Amino acid sequence: MRDEKSVREEICEIGRRMYARRMVAANDGNISVRLSENELICTPTGVSKGFMKPEQLCKLDLSGKVLKMAEGFGPSSEVKMHLRVYEKRPDIMAVVHAHPIFATSFAVMGRALDVPIMPEVIVNFGKVPLAPYGTPSTAEIPDAIEPYLKDYQAILLESHGALTWAKDLQAAYMKLESVEFYAELLYRTTQLGGPRALSEEKLERLYQVIGKQKS
Repeated sequence: MRDEKSVREEICEIGRRMYARRMVAANDGNISVRLSENELICTPTGVSKGFMKPEQLCKLDLSGKVLKMAEGFGPSSEVKMHLRVYEKRPDIMAVVHAHPIFATSFAVMGRALDVPIMPEVIVNFGKVPLAPYGTPSTAEIPDAIEPYLKDYQAILLESHGALTWAKDLQAAYMKLESVEFYAELLYRTTQLGGPRALSEEKLERLYQVIGKQKS
């Protein structure tokens, strides 16, 4: 079990970074970290991620039951998609949801990030798929993301934003930054006449190299 105090402080720090980089506006977005096998800490509803305090965060079990919360600071209804990630991926320890401008623009347009334009993108994600639209605060969103949880590390939520997950919070947040960078590159290269995708030959060579590094 991780130290709860340090987890709460780390979540607040990541929230400040998200807010500073305009990945969230007002009270948007949510963050969670698995504290133990059956407990997690998550951000409260109605609080800006840039100004959270550790004592405002909520502790839940993996069924969604509130174990501890400050008065007036209940968990976001969007914690349902976090819980689905933890249910289907026991190896995952942190989940981040935000509305970064470029990535969310693609999500609003109903477009996945699937053009292989850089080796780093292939290494980090392969691609970032688009989960179909779900009504906020309902089980529709967890149901929509579930098919992508096994094989991907990040997804766009149609007309909503981006979701990333990893084995620690720093890594989950860095994936969010990478998704936004990827989306901005696709947007800007489109303005320049269209992105130039890596050829099949270059992709095959890259896959060979990646395979060797993993073996």
